[in-house]
Amino acid sequence: MVTNPRRVRQFARATGKLAKTDQLDAQMLAHFAAALRPAPRALPNAQGEQLIALLTRRHQIVDMLTVEKNRLHTVRPTLRVDIEEHLTWLSAKLAKLDAELDHFIQGSDLWNDTDVLLQSVPGIGRITASTMVALLPELGHLNRQEIAALVGLAPLNRDSGKKRGKRRIFGGRASVRSVLYMATLSATKHNPIIKKFDAHLLAQGKEKKVALTACMRKLLVILNALLRSKQPWHTVAV
Repeated sequence: MVTNPRRVRQFARATGKLAKTDQLDAQMLAHFAAALRPAPRALPNAQGEQLIALLTRRHQIVDMLTVEKNRLHTVRPTLRVDIEEHLTWLSAKLAKLDAELDHFIQGSDLWNDTDVLLQSVPGIGRITASTMVALLPELGHLNRQEIAALVGLAPLNRDSGKKRGKRRIFGGRASVRSVLYMATLSATKHNPIIKKFDAHLLAQGKEKKVALTACMRKLLVILNALLRSKQPWHTVAV
């Protein structure tokens, strides 16, 4: 079983256990599991771990490219050649990683089928699909509320008595949410369902950020329904 360590620590504090040792941690984990019975989640196998490692390395390369591109405009002219050489090397490394990712996913019938279905949706590209395959294996196996909560896109109430606070998203898998954000930006322009939904929310006076978050959730629900039905984009019903 895998669980968020923050939840266990907060559970320990709630029960008055403030000290921390290996033995106390073991006892608290057992108490936590017995009291809350969290749903079991399988650990990734060796192939899954390798796919996650490739995606993590790609993210690191992209971050380095961004930093170097920003740095290129602030350094002295004598250093620009060095940074440009580094940018060329990083770009080549990124292209190689992308090829490795494609080859790795295509080598698995299950992953390849999932990848093809996901990329049939307008707005979903190679990296978003690869991230979903690696970091959100539950996609297609949960209902719409559960998958939204798992990614951290389910709005949470903040009400007390007669006060009705703003509902906000919180927690979830930030790495999945970040790529879904970029995919949704594309989908609001190229995906007819998301584009129409976004325009409808904005016409109702919703803030752009609120509308985009709602579009992220709708796009995730579409992907979930698509994998559950095993049908490509043009036939899936949401």
